[in-house]
Amino acid sequence: MARVAFIEEQDHPELVPLIARIKAERGKVIDLYKVLLNSPAVMEGWLAFFTAIRQKSKLGGRFRELAILRVAIVNRAEFEYQAHLPFALEEGVRAEQIAALETWQIASVFDAAERAVLAYSDSMTREIQVPDALFAQVQQHFDAQELVELTATIAGYNLVSRFLEAMQVHPQRPG
Repeated sequence: MARVAFIEEQDHPELVPLIARIKAERGKVIDLYKVLLNSPAVMEGWLAFFTAIRQKSKLGGRFRELAILRVAIVNRAEFEYQAHLPFALEEGVRAEQIAALETWQIASVFDAAERAVLAYSDSMTREIQVPDALFAQVQQHFDAQELVELTATIAGYNLVSRFLEAMQVHPQRPG
């Protein structure tokens, strides 16, 4: 159970326009958004930022979703991980790659660009400061715009996982 109440549309007519925007951009109002709706201004900013990352960036979706899944694994954010599995598959991340994400360093299913993304995700998530040699490795595969978008994706999804875990927003269990 989340640490704050879920905001339900029928109880907050003043939020109908914002909730309609969430539905239009995301398809549905997931539990994360029901928590964020406790602060409409934060929800609006969140929506704008993550819409830019997920729907308006040049960075390939496969790289984005690999980074997001790896951040979720490192941060033990099950909701984030489960929410992004379908997106990862849609973007071309293979099932054997998903299975190997825990131990990607020794797996043979990732190419050089994917390995760079995973190493960058680990470094940004665990150490915060990224060594120059690692950044140079990532830079071999992405232009400046893609580097900014990849960095924002990793940073942003660290925000997501930390928010989910602090607020105890967890995947719904059947039954």
